Amino acid sequence: MKIWMKKALVALIAIATLGMYTPTALLEIDAENNKNSVSSKTEFDQATELRTSEATLENYETMLEIETEPDYLRKLQEQAKVQSLMKFGPRIAEQVEDEFSAVILPKMESVLEELAVEAGEDAVRYYRITEQPAKGYGERIFHVTDYRTEEDIVRFHVRRDNRPLEGYYFNFHYHLQKDDFKEHHTLGEIYWDKNTPPKWMA
Repeated sequence: MKIWMKKALVALIAIATLGMYTPTALLEIDAENNKNSVSSKTEFDQATELRTSEATLENYETMLEIETEPDYLRKLQEQAKVQSLMKFGPRIAEQVEDEFSAVILPKMESVLEELAVEAGEDAVRYYRITEQPAKGYGERIFHVTDYRTEEDIVRFHVRRDNRPLEGYYFNFHYHLQKDDFKEHHTLGEIYWDKNTPPKWMA
């Protein structure tokens, strides 16, 4: 075969295969040169994956803690409203619930918040609200008790005041353990009517 035909045939084969064949000797040299960089890339990818999974786990743990950590103060405040409405009974609640929720309840919640700040979360987690308001003419709405010691911390009461020519008022107040429950700390008053209000929980 003539030399020019051999050259043409090699050129045609080279064009037809277009880089599909690479000499193995060159691959071995290239692999040896890139060995360190491939290892580094793998290590980098593994480190990145580890950091990502650690961050995800940390975020999950934080979210879990937020979701499962009870808000003791909020629970006390919710129970305070429930116990107060129970104390009124349906006949009184129908007339005073809106004013109570707007004026008296926020002050009750504020007192509970102050007590929680003073006591700290470690103590507040042991506070509970008594479950039975006083019926009839009794003043007790609820007491907040530390169930470790079974001692009252604060007592929330409501008294009926009959003022001549004016009518009946509900006087909301509380007593604190730190002054031996002697002082009346006023929360506010709600006017009822000139007629005698029904008994509590009636």
